[in-house]
Amino acid sequence: MPVDQPMKLTMLMLLVPLLLSYGIGSGRCSTVPDNSTDLHALLDFKNAITNDPTGVTSIFWNDSIPYCQWKGITCSQRHPGRVTTLDLTGHGLSGPIAASIGNLTFLRTLDLSNNHFFGQIPPLGNLHKIQGLNLSVNSLEGNVPEALTNCSSLLSLDLSKNILVGKIPAKIGLLPNLSILILSSNNITGSIPSTLRTIPASIGNLSSLSALGLDSNNFTGTIEWVGKLNNLQVLNLGENNFIGSIPPSIGNFTQLTNLYLQNNKFEGPIPSSFGKLSQLSKLNLSYNNLQGNISIGINIPTQPFELSLSSNKLNGQIPDSLSQCQNLATIELDQNFFEGNIPISLGNLSGLILLNLSHNDLSGTIPTSLSDLPLLRRLDLSYNHLYGKIPMHGVFANTTTVSLNSNWGLCGGAMDLNMPPCPPVSRRTERKNHLVKILIPIFGFMSLVLLVYFLFIVRKKARAKYTPFTSFCENFLKVSYNDIAQATRNFSEYNLVGRGSYGSVYRGKLKEQKMEIAVKVFDLEMRGAERSFLSECEALRSIQHRNLLPIITACSTVDSTGNVFKALVYEFMPNGSLDTWLHHKVDGKTPKRLGLNQRISIAVNIADALDYLHYDCGRPTVHCDLKPSNILLDDDMTALLGDFGIARFYADSLSISTGSNNSVGVKGTIGYIAPEYGRGGHVSTSGDVYSFGIVLLEMMTGKRPTDSMFKDGVDIINFVEGNFPQQIFQVIDDHLMEECKDFPQAKQEAENAVYQCLVSVLEVAISCTRPLPNERMNMKQIASKMHAIKTSYDERIMSH
Repeated sequence: MPVDQPMKLTMLMLLVPLLLSYGIGSGRCSTVPDNSTDLHALLDFKNAITNDPTGVTSIFWNDSIPYCQWKGITCSQRHPGRVTTLDLTGHGLSGPIAASIGNLTFLRTLDLSNNHFFGQIPPLGNLHKIQGLNLSVNSLEGNVPEALTNCSSLLSLDLSKNILVGKIPAKIGLLPNLSILILSSNNITGSIPSTLRTIPASIGNLSSLSALGLDSNNFTGTIEWVGKLNNLQVLNLGENNFIGSIPPSIGNFTQLTNLYLQNNKFEGPIPSSFGKLSQLSKLNLSYNNLQGNISIGINIPTQPFELSLSSNKLNGQIPDSLSQCQNLATIELDQNFFEGNIPISLGNLSGLILLNLSHNDLSGTIPTSLSDLPLLRRLDLSYNHLYGKIPMHGVFANTTTVSLNSNWGLCGGAMDLNMPPCPPVSRRTERKNHLVKILIPIFGFMSLVLLVYFLFIVRKKARAKYTPFTSFCENFLKVSYNDIAQATRNFSEYNLVGRGSYGSVYRGKLKEQKMEIAVKVFDLEMRGAERSFLSECEALRSIQHRNLLPIITACSTVDSTGNVFKALVYEFMPNGSLDTWLHHKVDGKTPKRLGLNQRISIAVNIADALDYLHYDCGRPTVHCDLKPSNILLDDDMTALLGDFGIARFYADSLSISTGSNNSVGVKGTIGYIAPEYGRGGHVSTSGDVYSFGIVLLEMMTGKRPTDSMFKDGVDIINFVEGNFPQQIFQVIDDHLMEECKDFPQAKQEAENAVYQCLVSVLEVAISCTRPLPNERMNMKQIASKMHAIKTSYDERIMSH
């Protein structure tokens, strides 16, 4: 039946919207077809996020635009609607990573780094196309999933700076295309899987590996497995527990640019094959037990080069061949046993920025050629046996960049160095000096022979009770009881600084030396006071470090009434103790609060001091009483550790403990004592680690471990652990939150920097306070981590 014209018009008007709607919908689908699997996976991921400070998902991921246009999302052109990239790095996102991410089967790049994701890594074994996986700088925990080994297309895997534990999955060495593997800064333990070390078929599969980062974990064993990774450009195994010698085969890695093996337990010599590493720009072998001399300098690269061999047992002379490395920018040879003169040829290194030769046995004069180095910004020659006139120009003109402490014969130089003036030199004196240079080695040898003989006789015959104290005092300033009484105004209450377990501490000033001092006077009527005095003398007799409280002298005599008098005299620390800054007022006024950077610097100082005591002072020493009141602050707010009254030598404490069921009795301060001491355990360096962890928690929370809030099973450790890492702002000192106000133009970035820093510090503290000693890191690892935290925080704050 024919349709009339009005009816046709009506039908057309009804059809147009439908056709337009279909056309628009079809157009959209043809541009970005809807894929329900990928869309639902993304929505599940979004819904699992608990905090989104930048709004990247809560604002920009919405139904008004296709999901392929969401921020951080890229879809395939060949397969429209399939997600190939998910990149949300650095948005401060919190929450678990939803397991649905594993359904994005076309994903080639997943980058969620620099956020606050927590929980376990989700199962990603179905992502067979993924090439780049970066989950670094988060708070992910648990094991490295075995399922990752199914991601056969992986080129780069970065899981660094999380809280991962357990061992590396054995099959990870079978990933055929893997070229970058970074698992740094976790708590991964055990030895390297056999599939990586026995990285033939397995090593062949990983022969294209160009970067391997396993630093800041707890790996053990030797590293001979590294020998066939010839394409490596970056190798970072630092801050672990690797042992044995450094394989000479590393010298065959001709493309190697960065080699980090610091903070391990490597022994033996530095392989001479390292001279073939012509592309090397950074070599860090510090904090190991390497021995022998160094011959580095042949074939060193043309680019700026950083060389760090600090804190080993290297000896011999510093080779002139170093001067062949014209682009050396950093030389750190401190805390070794180098001897002889400082090579004049070092003055040819025009690109040198940092030179640290401190804590060695160097002698002779300071080469004036060092003052001609145009870029030198830091020079440390302290704790050697240098003598003669200090140069006046170049780096020596800026006393804030040069350190020359504890060199017995230096004179002159810039006025701010406070060195004695140099005497005028006549020709006769010059001849005498020349003669002295000849005779010193001769008399030195003879003295050594006599010293050995003397020590042999003394060990056999000496019975005197105070022999350790006598030898201790011979090289220190002589003061009498009257000198100390006069300096402290007869020990007046006005000069009283504080009271300790075995006596009192007074402030004073030695009139003749015009020196401000702190005098620790022992109350010998108290049981254990005399033993404490002798322990502290013995501990301080042979140790010296920039972060240990400098002792001026010890005094053992009688007072004006004929009673025995014993005291220790220290440099006075004008800023008092850390305890005062954290909890009390100074001179009736509230002090300026410690900022986060200051607190981290103090923690780094104390970590360095304990590292030195445990590993580098010749005879491992356990402090036994680490707490804020024993941490003093000088006028630059540098922290110095004091009070060695109950310190123990590690080897001695072991023999005492095992021989007499801990008859000495472990002492310390309630709240800071390691739990194993309460169970009768012997003194160990792990006890100091525990105390350091408690001090770190106290510095970050502003609360003592004995605070009244800690009761009914709650202590400072589980108080922090229960809020870590998501809710740490609930437990830290409120004054630290004010740090962000100083960065009005980059508030969010500053908050992120503060947050990341706090997470890292509290992570170290929690690791230090594990209940079992073998679960804790050692102080060498801790010191390295604290330095890394400080460097990272400084860089992030300065960049904003």
